[in-house]
Amino acid sequence: MTIREERFISVVIPNRNGAATVGQCLKAAFASDYGRFEVVVVDDASGDASVEIIRAFPCRLVRLDRHGGVSRARNAGARAAFGDLLFFIDGDCLLGRESLTVANASYGRRRDRILGGTYTPSPQDRDFFSAFQSIFIHHFETKRTPPDYVAAHAMVVDAELFRSSGGFIEDSFIGVAASVEDVELCHRLRRAGCRLVMDPKLQVRHIFRFSLRRSLGNAVRKARYWTLYSLANGDIFADSGTASLELKANVLSCFVQALLLASSVALGSLWPLAAVPSLLAFDLWANRGLIGAWRRAKGSLFSLLATAYYVSLYAAAVGIGAVAGAAQYLWSIRSLRGYRSCTHRLDTCALSSGRSDPSTSPSS
Repeated sequence: MTIREERFISVVIPNRNGAATVGQCLKAAFASDYGRFEVVVVDDASGDASVEIIRAFPCRLVRLDRHGGVSRARNAGARAAFGDLLFFIDGDCLLGRESLTVANASYGRRRDRILGGTYTPSPQDRDFFSAFQSIFIHHFETKRTPPDYVAAHAMVVDAELFRSSGGFIEDSFIGVAASVEDVELCHRLRRAGCRLVMDPKLQVRHIFRFSLRRSLGNAVRKARYWTLYSLANGDIFADSGTASLELKANVLSCFVQALLLASSVALGSLWPLAAVPSLLAFDLWANRGLIGAWRRAKGSLFSLLATAYYVSLYAAAVGIGAVAGAAQYLWSIRSLRGYRSCTHRLDTCALSSGRSDPSTSPSS
């Protein structure tokens, strides 16, 4: 097999009350210029009209009888898939016409790897907060080579490797929250000797539908779960994708500035505020790459507004989520230590130079 031969790809999409976006997701998937693929959608006991929307497309629909979380849905989709490669995306992500072609070529011959993509710098939405988030994620997911993880909004993995690994963890908060289940899988497979690869050309366009409230709420939720997982995993200070050292420096700067402001008020003096300009200057310097990414994508005015939001309200929201996650970790540390271990099953990276068997499944 050459890497240009079209392997059969299964696009696996979890759905939970996704009526607002899943139709656009499926329309984009079936517009692919790739020849050999199928689409498997797993409905996680939705209560809206999304199942009716899904049934209008020639995909395989798997329905779960009860809400079990995103990991359970993705694992069910992987079990139902016929592809040599599994391409995980979310129900609010839009594949490009060339995305499957890029995935097939970029994955290469080896089967001991997880290939990741990222968001396009410009999201499907045109609002400020969605653009802020899409550029933010694109920048930090593509900054580091090799990546610390690849996200399940654009994750490609050999089907045999995925199933042998045990898949996404289901039996803790990780399996329910669509935040760190992909991180846990990547870390587990990397410890077993698998490679993580990021291809910046492999992109999906995300539908955020963000407002100020939704942007801040997302920041709190993501930071809470990241902190829970990172404390349990012992890598709270790691430079890990969107949980980057730059973001952590930004949150620390915001926290210290808040303490200085509180001290100034308590003491009735302005002298504690003398350190604020230096803290802000350090924060801006540390995040100069992200600020430049905003400027290149949307111009100087957008970059100025995005930076102001990032160092103030966004930093505060991430900090609140991190504090909540740390408190929850300390409160329930015994249960967090009880993650299901799949390490004993990870002999699958011996697939290193193997070749996928030719698929006999029909293309969609």
